[in-house]
Amino acid sequence: MATAAIFSSLRRRRSPSLQAFLAPVDLTDVALLQTLVTISSELVSCFSNKPLFFQRRNFRSLIRKVEVFRVLLECLRDSGSVLPSTAVLCFKELYLLLYRCKILLDYCEQSSKFWLLIQNHSISGHFHDLNQEISTLLDVFPVNDVELSEDVREQVDLMQRHARKAKLYIDKRDDSLRVKCFYFLDEFENGRVPNHVELRSFFVENLEIKDAKSCRTEIEFLEEQIVNHEGDVEPSAAVLNGFVAVTRYCRFLLFGYEEDVVALGIGNQKPRKGLITQEIADTFLSVPKDFCCPISLDLMHDPVIISTGQTYDRSSITRWLDEGNCSCPKTGQILVHTRLIPNRALRNLITQWCTAHGIPYDLPETTDSSADSFAAALPSKAAIEANRATAELLIEQLANGSQAAKTVAAREIRLLAKTGKENRAFIAKAGAIPHLRKLLSSHNPVAQENSVTAMLNLSIYEKNKSLIMDEEGCLASIVEVLRFGLTTEARENAAATLFSLSAVHDYKKRIADESGAVEALAGLLRVGTPRGKKDAVTALFNLSTHTDNCLRMIEAGAVASLVGALGTEGVAEEAAGALALIVRQQIGAAAVEKEEMAVAGLMGMMRCGTPRGKENAVAALLELCRSGGAATTERVLKAPALAGLLQTLLFTGTKRARRKAASLARVFQRCENAALHFGGLGVGYVFASNSAANRDSSFTSDVSVSMSMSVSVL
Repeated sequence: MATAAIFSSLRRRRSPSLQAFLAPVDLTDVALLQTLVTISSELVSCFSNKPLFFQRRNFRSLIRKVEVFRVLLECLRDSGSVLPSTAVLCFKELYLLLYRCKILLDYCEQSSKFWLLIQNHSISGHFHDLNQEISTLLDVFPVNDVELSEDVREQVDLMQRHARKAKLYIDKRDDSLRVKCFYFLDEFENGRVPNHVELRSFFVENLEIKDAKSCRTEIEFLEEQIVNHEGDVEPSAAVLNGFVAVTRYCRFLLFGYEEDVVALGIGNQKPRKGLITQEIADTFLSVPKDFCCPISLDLMHDPVIISTGQTYDRSSITRWLDEGNCSCPKTGQILVHTRLIPNRALRNLITQWCTAHGIPYDLPETTDSSADSFAAALPSKAAIEANRATAELLIEQLANGSQAAKTVAAREIRLLAKTGKENRAFIAKAGAIPHLRKLLSSHNPVAQENSVTAMLNLSIYEKNKSLIMDEEGCLASIVEVLRFGLTTEARENAAATLFSLSAVHDYKKRIADESGAVEALAGLLRVGTPRGKKDAVTALFNLSTHTDNCLRMIEAGAVASLVGALGTEGVAEEAAGALALIVRQQIGAAAVEKEEMAVAGLMGMMRCGTPRGKENAVAALLELCRSGGAATTERVLKAPALAGLLQTLLFTGTKRARRKAASLARVFQRCENAALHFGGLGVGYVFASNSAANRDSSFTSDVSVSMSMSVSVL
């Protein structure tokens, strides 16, 4: 914990707190001296033969001072003399100082070359701070009150004079390279691609970054700094994103693709397991809990605080309040007021986290000047232009490279397309989609997995959906991967791509009519992984919103899969929503009625489901009775415990659930012999919904039967 805190303070250009380490207060004088000798000796032995690529003079100067301290300490230890109290206090301070030296030296040794260059002034300042503290320590050290040899005394005196005169030192060569580094960023910022020869000279000759592996190391380190970035630290996350983009461009411009081919295991080796699984897990499963809305459980886009102090996504809590609820969903407390206060601090953290992990995040529209602080985490123009230049190189490889190079290019396009609509727009505009389509039929699992995931990421941008759908054979190829993909991840990502494309109404029919598409989605819903089932059920829901797809979904076995999913956590809500749409048509109602577990499954959701799941379940039963006729209604009516479930919903359900339950009760009242079972429901409904309005048991209130779903459409 101490090391992490100090690394953070180094990024902030502040000296680490003295409380980060505890001085050895209980040690004897001899033990204290021995401890200090050990620490100083370790520092000298670890770092004296490891000169840094940058900060060389500051590095050597600090190591020489530590060497003098070691000689001083060894001399006092060997003499065995009693130390004056002032000297003991100084040595306890030295203990802290040596550890801070170690932290700085470790930090410099472990940092990438690019990072040391960007932070040149800040790190030089830290070396100067340590030198000033050494000078202060020597000024108060009672050198005349301890037994030292003349040689040691001279060394200490010389170090003291040198420390007093020392000034902040910034290496001119290092600083000129830092300026050059920002020059390349400015070139991209102004829409100009830097000269190839200059880039090679800077990376290969000046930084001695001579291969793709070294480039990847630099990129990974910079990306780690973005993840750990704090808002008031320079350079900003946007600038760091720019440097990542420039380095990625140079990686492919200067060093080609062959080393990445080896890293991916392309050829006779098996591909690395989980190549894309980890990315998907990072994107879909590893969102910090505090960033998720307690109502929708999704990443919050516009977090707001209500009167109880709880934070929710604005859209979720607004819907909750619109449904007539006046309590906090999480605590159950009655709301003092319904004002929604933006949680700007949390929104800033979410923005930075999404940027660091390459997750799309659209800021809510606002006229507040505070939006400027959130924009700082968004990609800069330099990053966009550098990524554009990189995309052109990659697409050229997709078109004309070897099969191995095409696989590497597809992977990089997938990564680029994860972040920002600008990237997705220019990748598609540059002609990536036709080449990715060809890779979908590759016999190489890595190539296929990368290409279908790249297609998924590109499809998130609305304008790219038409480019994908209009590309000849592209839809068929995606469905082929869904049916016969070489990896589980490829099949799941194909399903997610269909879900994304089906957000456009005009494409729903085309997707459903594509041979094997609905059958494959239904199969994935039955036997897929939790994420695969989620992709499948959301795609099926989207397809079910088109009335012409009802028969196709019945024939493909989707109804049976949706009924089976009613008992599966994570997909039950969407399954019930899709069934509610299907049973609006008589053929759909007949198909659902044939499924023995349909009514029982929907009732199970009414009993134990989420608030939204209960809404969808009662809506599905209502539409089933309306479309299925008297026989169907009577069958549903005879279901055990249904009366109690309806009564519960009428009193405790959401506003929409109460409306649906009331409508279903009215349908039953009109059915022969219904009064025996449901005669008392009217009074309960009136009491639960709005007793102040003096509604009677005739249920004359307007009842909406429109179906709404909470499925997020990409």
